Amino acid sequence: MFYKVLSKLLDYPDEALMAAVPELRVEIKRGFEAAEWLVLDRFLNHLESLNLTDLQGSYVQTFDLTPEHALNLTHHLFGDDKNRGPALIDLSVFYKEYGLEMVSKDMAANEGASNEIPDYLPLMLEFSEMLSEEEARIFMSQWAKILNQLASNLEEAQSPYAPLIRLVEQRALLVKAAA
Repeated sequence: MFYKVLSKLLDYPDEALMAAVPELRVEIKRGFEAAEWLVLDRFLNHLESLNLTDLQGSYVQTFDLTPEHALNLTHHLFGDDKNRGPALIDLSVFYKEYGLEMVSKDMAANEGASNEIPDYLPLMLEFSEMLSEEEARIFMSQWAKILNQLASNLEEAQSPYAPLIRLVEQRALLVKAAA
């Protein structure tokens, strides 16, 4: 449930998200540690404090118009370099091995398919929800350094999304601590 909730909260805000806030409050009270619950509750309060248009504008400004805040994690490694392509292909193949099919943006999304590129953090979190907790932490642990940088960039901009990225990073770091 952790990855599913974070995936929803880090994705582009829409009417469905806003309608789901009461349900999300119930979910986070049941399935999250106290420190995580506080972070998520604070973020839900933020969502409720703005209208949808303002939330969407803020989201676009934060993630789409500011490259240092990109939710496409390989962008932080490669930028627009040609070496990014093979990394995205490898990630797509990895997803396919677990039954998650990627489709092109111009195709309608099918059940179990996504129209995002494979390194989009909400998609990665959605995929992680399909895994066991240990597998999900191992999968996300390879992105811990990028998550740290992304969170730092968002903190510097005083973005309300920064604590959400820190939650994902902390889960990923639990694997490294146990190793």
